[in-house]
Amino acid sequence: MQEMSGQIALVTGAGRGIGSAIAKSLAKEGATVIVNYAGNAQAAQDTVDSILKNGGSSEKYQCDVSDFAAVEEMIKYVVQKYEKIDILVNNAGITKDGLLLRMSEQDFEQVLAVNLGGTFHCIRHAAKYMIKQRSGRIINLASVVGLTGNAGQANYAASKAGVIGLTKSAAKELASRQITVNAIAPGYIDTDMTAVLSDSVKESVQSSIPLKRMGTAQDIAQAAVFLASDKASYITGQVLSVNGGMV
Repeated sequence: MQEMSGQIALVTGAGRGIGSAIAKSLAKEGATVIVNYAGNAQAAQDTVDSILKNGGSSEKYQCDVSDFAAVEEMIKYVVQKYEKIDILVNNAGITKDGLLLRMSEQDFEQVLAVNLGGTFHCIRHAAKYMIKQRSGRIINLASVVGLTGNAGQANYAASKAGVIGLTKSAAKELASRQITVNAIAPGYIDTDMTAVLSDSVKESVQSSIPLKRMGTAQDIAQAAVFLASDKASYITGQVLSVNGGMV
């Protein structure tokens, strides 16, 4: 029997890359997956279609996670339709890289609004229902740069470091209701986000990774499935680094 049969999962930013891989992997384990997206309806539909084609259950839902009220409506929709929410994966994220002295206020605030604000909004609204259920799994996507910092990514690194602090605090608050809250900190993963890097940058990145390769979206998806499963029922408030030994 599939381990997550009958469970309801919401994955934000699940149209492409890591989010899509997580959505498909949870569906493969039997979960019904709501694929959240902000702008790219076709990418989200592709993820849904892939899940349906493989015998899974899925639908898409458009919502900008940086909008507090819109997130409230999304969670309400999920709970009204499926009567519960078991798994929340906060994956939606954006980058607006630039050196600190050239970074605009807007570029700084926008990245924090989506990456950190969006994670807070989803936890804040989903936790209400998980507390009533006395169960739930919350998995937040942080980043290796949230642990180390990175030149040219002050906004992104700050947002992901914030996600780590939020994860640890939420874990302490929600543990008494059997809700676990963990973060995954991916290293350099081969996705659309890293595809824009030049070959020379990719080579230097790979040489700095002890396993000598970039990670795949599937590497992160497997970690998410583990944290969402019963196997991880005694793990909360942790940051699982999936980075090939980079940090």
